Amino acid sequence: MKKKKLIIITLLLIVGVLLSSCSNYNFKPTIEYKIQDFTMIDHRGETVTLDDLKGQPWIAMFIFTNCKTICQPMTLNMSIVQEKLVEKGLEDYKIVGFSVDPENDTPEALSKYLDYFTVPDESKWHLLTGYDQKFIEQFALQSFKALVKKPEDDDQVIHGSSFYLVDENGVAVKYYSGYSEEENSAKAVPYDEIALDMETLINNMKNK
Repeated sequence: MKKKKLIIITLLLIVGVLLSSCSNYNFKPTIEYKIQDFTMIDHRGETVTLDDLKGQPWIAMFIFTNCKTICQPMTLNMSIVQEKLVEKGLEDYKIVGFSVDPENDTPEALSKYLDYFTVPDESKWHLLTGYDQKFIEQFALQSFKALVKKPEDDDQVIHGSSFYLVDENGVAVKYYSGYSEEENSAKAVPYDEIALDMETLINNMKNK
């Protein structure tokens, strides 16, 4: 009988340790890029600044409405990320898309673009414009170490496909694949990882 009780207690301790390790996920930043101050206009025609976004974490991407390649899949993938956030019951976050073609991407164009996607909570989204091409190219490079370049003889802007996790202080702390044709490879979009990292940042913020 004593041996049986000892086995049960041991099993309970093991389960407790496993549950504890799951609940205390050790989030490790992989980058530390301070986002430069900005004042932009979102797809609702509202002014958005870096200070407006501070106080809660956000996830960023670079897209444009006339994109013929990766932008629509990236935006769809971002909506799937949000589905994961909703499943976790998370509220304190934003999703930010910087247009890399601001001359053509008016707030109205960005709003129409977002309407093509079924996003779980549109109020969390800010698709941003209201600057010139030179600004977004240097902003992407300085703030996210990301290349943005619009060729003179082409309407397709060169840009990356990463998603960036930004903490509540306006510092990019991690990046992920935002697009992949290989869903079962190491390059696949890590939806669950992004949601878990976001959840960890929010919980850490609340516990400070």
